[in-house]
Amino acid sequence: MKTCLIVDDSTVVRKVARRILEDMDFSVDEAEDGQEAIDKCRQAMPDAILLDWQMPIMSGLEFLKQLRAYIGGEAPYVVYCTVENDIGAIAMALRAGASDYMMKPFDRAILEAKFETPLAAA
Repeated sequence: MKTCLIVDDSTVVRKVARRILEDMDFSVDEAEDGQEAIDKCRQAMPDAILLDWQMPIMSGLEFLKQLRAYIGGEAPYVVYCTVENDIGAIAMALRAGASDYMMKPFDRAILEAKFETPLAAA
């Protein structure tokens, strides 16, 4: 079973994403901020990560930089999630190692499209 870590400070976003990803047969874990996510990745590296951009304690961008520098941190498929349609921020995330991005709010079809096909090949 594929694993996914949802990293978002919004309980609602985590709950919605969890429901969809579990329906897709992912084993799901959650983190409220980037520091908690780094700690969880050090314990067990997930196959995929749904990553919020703006969070307290450690931003999504800082998390992504630390993740990709960590041994084994190059492996997870990371979807950066933002409410801002800022091409500069999206470009920064992709340069830092995001695999893909999507806008909030998202729905089932969008989340499935971002996680189903790329991870089926993995």
